[in-house]
Amino acid sequence: MNNHELLRDVAELGQLLVDKGWTFACAESCTGGLLAAAMTTLPGSSAWFDRGLVTYSNAAKIQLLGVNGETLERFGAVSEETAMEMAAGVLDAAPDAFISISTTGIAGPDGATPGKPVGMVCFGFSQRAAQGVVTRALTKVFEGDRNQIRATSVAFALQTAVAQLR
Repeated sequence: MNNHELLRDVAELGQLLVDKGWTFACAESCTGGLLAAAMTTLPGSSAWFDRGLVTYSNAAKIQLLGVNGETLERFGAVSEETAMEMAAGVLDAAPDAFISISTTGIAGPDGATPGKPVGMVCFGFSQRAAQGVVTRALTKVFEGDRNQIRATSVAFALQTAVAQLR
């Protein structure tokens, strides 16, 4: 994704959020703040962006997002279960935010384990609803080097959020 496409997606997501009167929060691991940085690229982003938490370590996921230690032990940091708890946890931490995205994955070049290759990224998407917080997860495996995997992860997160809000 080039910078023009990134700006287009951020602008569209920002406008969708403004139109609904909602704000956005994110919890990032493998993307290390790149999603939050993308969301604040455009002037006026304070109208739709509430906060971003970089929770790289398991301890940070537990302390800042309320991820269950048992979830991390049973499924690992790179799992849909953890991604969902991260996304729901950042909404708990951001009471004014209406939707959130989390990222947790293996950007490489090291860190692959059986069943979890370099490029595997789990995303959590949470949204407040009448029945409480609704959360879903998606897993993708991206190609490329560390920087490409992280950039592609941010692009995918933005595009998925736009599609969700349309």
